[in-house]
Amino acid sequence: MREREDEWTGLMRSAISGDSAAYHRLLKAITPVLRAAARRGLARAGQPVDQSEDIVQEILLAVHLKRHTWDVDAPFAPWLFAIARNKLIDALRRRGRRIFVNVDDFAETLPDRSPAEAASPREVAAQLETLPARQREVLQSIAVESASIKDTAQKLSMSEGAVRVALHRALSSLTAKMRES
Repeated sequence: MREREDEWTGLMRSAISGDSAAYHRLLKAITPVLRAAARRGLARAGQPVDQSEDIVQEILLAVHLKRHTWDVDAPFAPWLFAIARNKLIDALRRRGRRIFVNVDDFAETLPDRSPAEAASPREVAAQLETLPARQREVLQSIAVESASIKDTAQKLSMSEGAVRVALHRALSSLTAKMRES
């Protein structure tokens, strides 16, 4: 299964780079898997499986239209099966019944890596001190004290637009600094 997912990811990377043959091979490889997942989902929902081809076509169309949103550094299968799950749910909703699709149907494709470590509070505090005072005040007000943009603007005698700009700059600066360390 891992080989299949790695192959799909490689094909999608090639396809995004403009290799139409790789894109064709990818679509050909994923179609039977999507068909089986759609049939399984319809059967579990007590619906006739003869509608699975329509769902598969909707999934393939969504993949085609949204392929630019896929992160080339991420595995392809979880992205694909998120689309498939959503299209199945959409199809079941159109039938007028409230249906829950079991996430276990798609669990085999979920990434198995652990989440990235978060920065310690001490690291975050140290990085906050490197920000200009105004950016630090804005970030403190909004992120720590949960104040709104409007309240922060009034408290710091700034326009709401200036608060948004300061917040954006502070977050961008912090992100860059945290990536460096």
